[in-house]
Amino acid sequence: MDVQLVQLLLNLKGIAIYAIPFVVGILIGVVLRKKLTERKIASAEEQAASIITLAEKEAQAKKKETILEAKDALYKEKADVEKELKEKRTELNKTERRVVVREENLDKKSDLLDQREKEIARKEEKASQRQNQLLELENRYNELLGKEMERLERIAQMTVTEAKEELMTRLESEAKAEASSRLKRIEEEIKESAQHKAQEIISSAIQKCSSEHVAETTVSVVDLPNDEMKGRIIGREGRNIRALEIATGVDLIIDDTPEAIILSAYDPFKREVARRALEKLMSDGRIHPGRIEDVVNKVKKEMSTIVKEEGEQAAFETGVEGMHPELIKLLGKLKFRSSYSQNVLFHSKEVAYVCGAIAAELGEDAQMAKRAGLLHDIGKAVDHQTEGSHTQIGVELAKRYNEPKIVVDAIAAHHQDVEANSVIDVLLQAGDTLSAARPGARREMLETYIKRLQNLEKIADSFKGVEKAYAIQAGREIRVIVVPEQVKDHEVGYLAKDIAKKIEGELAYPGEIKVTIIRETRAVEFAK
Repeated sequence: MDVQLVQLLLNLKGIAIYAIPFVVGILIGVVLRKKLTERKIASAEEQAASIITLAEKEAQAKKKETILEAKDALYKEKADVEKELKEKRTELNKTERRVVVREENLDKKSDLLDQREKEIARKEEKASQRQNQLLELENRYNELLGKEMERLERIAQMTVTEAKEELMTRLESEAKAEASSRLKRIEEEIKESAQHKAQEIISSAIQKCSSEHVAETTVSVVDLPNDEMKGRIIGREGRNIRALEIATGVDLIIDDTPEAIILSAYDPFKREVARRALEKLMSDGRIHPGRIEDVVNKVKKEMSTIVKEEGEQAAFETGVEGMHPELIKLLGKLKFRSSYSQNVLFHSKEVAYVCGAIAAELGEDAQMAKRAGLLHDIGKAVDHQTEGSHTQIGVELAKRYNEPKIVVDAIAAHHQDVEANSVIDVLLQAGDTLSAARPGARREMLETYIKRLQNLEKIADSFKGVEKAYAIQAGREIRVIVVPEQVKDHEVGYLAKDIAKKIEGELAYPGEIKVTIIRETRAVEFAK
């Protein structure tokens, strides 16, 4: 126990030997750090004091500088205000001088106006005096004129009103005569130039059109291989021929003509069906009522295809594209339709050619003119099935199948049922007339021809002063003989115009009608 205590004391002694210097070192370090810190604090306080002193000096300098700048700005602003006040005073002085000058000018003008008013007053007084003098002179003139007019009336034995009327009548007559002469000369010049140009255009259009004119008849001839075929076609007790006539609606005429049968019907479509059916029956050899009915029905179906092909061919030949298929079919039907013995499809194609050629010469839309020409009579394809004129039906068909408005309007106006509104309308009227009026193109009935001549003469006879009227040259000219005492020379031109206008309004005719007025004065005396 004592040994351990001794040993512990020895250990504590050893530790104390080593710890005392360490503790002393720490104490010395603490003292030195405290002194160093005190020095730093003193240095920092000195620096802070110097900084504060420097800042105070700078603040004082800034304060002085700011005060100086404010004073400078104040002095400058004061100078600007004084300058502006000076300028305004100068401007006010100038304005005052201008006002003074204007007042002086106004005073001068006022003086001038006073002088002018006095001068005008003097002139008005003089004018009033002169007006009174003129009134006196006018009264004296009217008095003298009245006396002179009374003297002239006594001499001439005519009142003033009668003299004025006679003078006006004479002047009107002379004016009409001169106007008629000038109008006639101008019309002749215009007609000459216009006719020459129109003839050139129409001639060119007709030369480009080479359509044939074949007059449609009401009969067709079917060639037979031999005369024995006539008996087979007639059949036992006429059964075959009756079946054919009932199935086709066509009359079969079998006469002494060798190896031929005549088909008679006004409808070209029915005649064509009968002709084709008869040719098929002859080639087949089996001819009896049952077979006839089958063949006729088959041919009617084939004709629908033929009609469509004819329409397509017509559209191709004229260069018209984009038509509705139903219009194509209706166009093909016109192949089997005639008007005044003229085939309507040939007529429509010819009108299309002529309208297109004339439109091209005039610089118009040739394609649209051809389209209108080709479709103008499309209503005739169904006019026997629908009520109304072929023009009205054609307009409805064109609208239904979306044809251009210009084509619809042209169809409506091609017989002048409505007024023409475009060049295409007029071209269609001209083309239709040219095709219909060509020699040999149409064949009129005698009754229609005579009625037209009578109507021409009746229209001319309805005018005052007409003694007699004669329609000549197949109705292409009407010559009117007038009473010389009732129609003067200068009135002849007006009468011709009036007659022509009435003919245009009341009659429908192809081409043109020439109106010739004849006025003759004869003086007869006998020597005794």
